[in-house]
Amino acid sequence: MKIGFLSNLDDNLYLFRMPIMKALRDRGHKVYAISPSNRYKEEFEKEGFEVVEYSMQRDSLNPLKELISIYSIYKAIKPLKLDILQTSTVKPNIYGTFGAKLAKVPKVYNLVEGMGSFYIDDTLKTKIVRFVIETLYKQSSKLSDLTIFVNSDDPKFMIQRGLIEQSKIKVIKSVGIDTKEYSIDNIDKKKVQKWRNRLSADGKPVVMMVARAIWHKGVREFYEVANRLKNRANFVLVGATDSGNPSCATEEFLRGGAVNWIGFQTDMKSLTAVCDIYVLPSYREGVPRTLLEAASMSKPIVTTDTVGCKEVVDDGVNGFLVPVGDTNLLEISIKKLLKNPKLREEFGKASRQKALNEFELSKVVKQYMPLYGEE
Repeated sequence: MKIGFLSNLDDNLYLFRMPIMKALRDRGHKVYAISPSNRYKEEFEKEGFEVVEYSMQRDSLNPLKELISIYSIYKAIKPLKLDILQTSTVKPNIYGTFGAKLAKVPKVYNLVEGMGSFYIDDTLKTKIVRFVIETLYKQSSKLSDLTIFVNSDDPKFMIQRGLIEQSKIKVIKSVGIDTKEYSIDNIDKKKVQKWRNRLSADGKPVVMMVARAIWHKGVREFYEVANRLKNRANFVLVGATDSGNPSCATEEFLRGGAVNWIGFQTDMKSLTAVCDIYVLPSYREGVPRTLLEAASMSKPIVTTDTVGCKEVVDDGVNGFLVPVGDTNLLEISIKKLLKNPKLREEFGKASRQKALNEFELSKVVKQYMPLYGEE
């Protein structure tokens, strides 16, 4: 079969879809990477995937430009004569479905990895955008054959809103994590020690948050708690700003306070190994890759009791769940772990076991295979 994977960024395909694409390639299928960008073109081609480009403006809400995007997708996939188009993220899910039906692709599968920031804020603009998204989703879901969700809450929400039928829903939790790669036993000890010397020269525990530096991730709450507990631990934020996001934190804020903001980093395995407590006070997620990495690396986790995050943490077993925006309970939970190294160790072991049982990459990939006619 010919199977296309379509997204609005080839980063998304490279970082999150590659294991499934490789599994299908290994089973003899022709697989295409379809996106507006070609940052990873060489990497895709080395793996035997054909790269196909189309035009889309991610942040545009101009109706004419959106119609052009649909037409661009149609023009890109029509010559491929695909048997299946697999889409992911909001615009590709909607526009890809419309374009695929115009191109007469027999089967279209959508992937919802979270509802996005428009479902966090409640401004007039976000309400309008939500109305548009839901109107379009309602139409596109009638045309697509299946929508895959990575958590249990988003499909319930879409059913309640009348956006999709129960019969077209499939839940496959998370994008998966390679637990062999992300293992505390598979680290470069010299690199880890170098990071520890830099982040904890005084020997205090490291409390780490890894996320884009936007308010929706709970950056403000993390900084507030860090200011309260700065004498008991070293607080570190790993992640770049996102200037195109209206929820982006300012660099002035990020460089102030008791948090050591070190920006974007590539050596996440070593950094995760250094941290003693992993924190993500996010407002809403799909299932955060960062939490999967922390769990696989045997870390105790403190996160919010919200969509996506709660999939990775069993409260009181491998971490603590706190209400969104509740800095007092966030502080209390972190303090419990700072006071009790044995509890951190117990939670860390439970995190690792949960990652192995529920999020191991090979198990997640295996769940996708029947969708493409494979077992």
